[in-house]
Amino acid sequence: MNLTPTELERLTIFTAAELARRYVGLGIRLAHPEAVALIADELLTVARKGFTHSEIVSHAATVLTTDQVEPGVAHMLRTFSVEVSMAEGTKLVTVFDPIAAGPDEPKPGEVIPAEGEIEINAGRERITIPVLNTGDRTIQVRSHAHFFEVNRALSFDRQAAFGMRLDRPSGGGLRFDPGVEKQVTLVAYAGARRIHGFAGLTGGRVDETREAAFARARARGYMS
Repeated sequence: MNLTPTELERLTIFTAAELARRYVGLGIRLAHPEAVALIADELLTVARKGFTHSEIVSHAATVLTTDQVEPGVAHMLRTFSVEVSMAEGTKLVTVFDPIAAGPDEPKPGEVIPAEGEIEINAGRERITIPVLNTGDRTIQVRSHAHFFEVNRALSFDRQAAFGMRLDRPSGGGLRFDPGVEKQVTLVAYAGARRIHGFAGLTGGRVDETREAAFARARARGYMS
């Protein structure tokens, strides 16, 4: 017996749908692929039975309930499309929300914040210093950058900024336009306080490299 790719896919859907039916019969909630297979098999079957397009769409909502699938699956199936064989030929049937999600149904990827507010960098040493861009073009500094080692065109108290970074959330930063002075709040690094890269001025633990970093910064024109 020679089967076309479409016929082989139909058998695959049927096999997966039979597994899903067994799980439903045992009270096991279906994962997303199992739910998809069961709904697709049902729609393909009723189409072969001669259901109209509207009847097929209506039937899709009767196949599974939110209690029969894993939490979040209903939201993962907001749209569902399957090619079915009807008397007039092959048609693409699209249904929306075939599984009605409950009011408390979790959404995959949803962020559920705790009550109250979270203070970033709580308890860290902070300083606020003026920073002036003496260059002729804008300079961007990201939140993770060791502020002591930022672009030498930025004029500020570099010794005071040693071992510190911008007091901003991860991924944030500040823009410094030419000739504009800005008050900047810095926060001390935490953790192992090892700093590598950036301008190559520190290269080790903050508490052990201070004087060597200052000497390199003077030699390279970062500070006088």
